[in-house]
Order: sequence, then structure tokens, then C-alpha cells
Amino acid sequence: MEKHPDDILTGDSDPFKGDPNFMASLARGLEVIQAFTPQRRLLSISQISQKTGIPRAAVRRCLYTLGKLGFVYAEDGKNFQLRPRILSLGHAWLASTPLARSAQPVLKHLSDMLNESCSIATLDGDDILYIARASSSRIMTIDLDIGSRLPAWSTSMGRVLLSYQPEEKLNDMLARITMIRYTPQTISSVSKLRSELKAVRQQGYALNDQELEMGLRSLAVPLFNSQGQVEAALNVGVHAGQVSAAELLDRVLPELQKAASELTLLLR
Repeated sequence: MEKHPDDILTGDSDPFKGDPNFMASLARGLEVIQAFTPQRRLLSISQISQKTGIPRAAVRRCLYTLGKLGFVYAEDGKNFQLRPRILSLGHAWLASTPLARSAQPVLKHLSDMLNESCSIATLDGDDILYIARASSSRIMTIDLDIGSRLPAWSTSMGRVLLSYQPEEKLNDMLARITMIRYTPQTISSVSKLRSELKAVRQQGYALNDQELEMGLRSLAVPLFNSQGQVEAALNVGVHAGQVSAAELLDRVLPELQKAASELTLLLR
């Protein structure tokens, strides 16, 4: 099986050991950056070492270098956090992606019309990566923004994207993932997920009914590029207590598909 880029470079478990072109120090620096999350904005050297498996001395050198370059700082000298300059690492990609650059007006119009939050995501490894988002005035318990990541298998957009993957690539991904039962509604077996992905491709949309979080429903459709390949997915998220699954399909799906047609033009 091909080595996956999401494999973590930690201690003796380096999956690229022996590759003369692989720069381990750079990989470790990126691992240190990725250790920071919205839930863990402040991290000590020990915490980063424990989370990544990278030795404390190496973590210290990574943080020293990142600090000198203006990407991290520690106000108290012990607990580190990211600086705003870290955004420059992802900005170049977003700025060069036509969809992420141009989709916001369409997303904003859709969100305003439905009074719901709408998002666009692409597949990145085993996760979906949010590249555009328009939030409604309604308060959602799940906190998402551009750059947020979620396991692809558990989300409506992820299932749309996975349903169009080549069989071999999909098999590799399904062999890697750990399926967590987030709610009583969550599909928790690979066989059931395969059946769901087959249905998603046949019907052209994915409905996630409180599988990731109770009270949250989402509906997603694919966005095709000029080669007819699915490059991204568009979704709308709603409160389950306010919008039924039937209403999502009857009222929201046509508007979602209309917006998807507009967005698809940006990929051509």
C-alpha cells in the first residue's frame, strides 16, 4: 500500500526512513505546527512532544526556529501559540484556487436565501478541508471555518467526495480509518458506509442526519470541474429541530443544486 501523506513522522515510526530526498527536519516542523488546534491554542514543549511523538529536544529546536521566523511565540516563555503570520502558509494556495477565490458571493447569496450556513470543501487525505464558508445568523454548536477539517467518512461533503473516488483509492482509505460512533445515528461499519457511498453517487447528493452531532443535519452535492471530475462539494447545515430531512430534500436540495451549477462554472 502506498505511504499516505497524513502518516505522522514520529520518533522511530518514520514512514519515510531511508528516503534520501525526504527532509525529516522540515516534516517535524510541520508536525509541530499541526499540533495546534482551535481546542488547544496554547501548548508547551512537553505537550507537543507527547502529541506528535517528536523528542522534546527536537520540538524545542522547531519552536525556536518557528519563533525566529515569526510563526509562533510564547508570552510566558513556556506555552507556545501560533502567530497570525501562519496564515501566509495557506493563503498562497487559497489565492491560487479559483473556486475558493470566487465562490464567496454565491455562497453568501445561498446562505442569505436559506438563512442557513453553507460551505465548500475539498478532499485532503482522509479529511475534508473547508475552503469557503458563509455562516447564517443562527448559532450552531459545531464551530467551523475556512481551514477546518473533519473526517471525510462522517460528513455529507466527505461522502459526496468519497463516492466519486476510484475503487482502489477508496479501499485504501477505508482500510486506514477508524470509524467512531459520534451519535446513535452514526454509520459505524465499513460495509454500511460502502452502501451509503453507492447510494450517494446514484442519487447525486448526501444527507447526513445527526451522524456527526445530534441536532445537526447537513445536505451536500458535488461540484464538477471541466473534465467531469468531482473537485469539491457544497453543503448546507441546519438544526434538526427546525428543518426536517424531508424539507431539506424538498425545499433546500433544488437551491443547493442551482448554486452548485453556478459554482461549477468557476471550475471550467
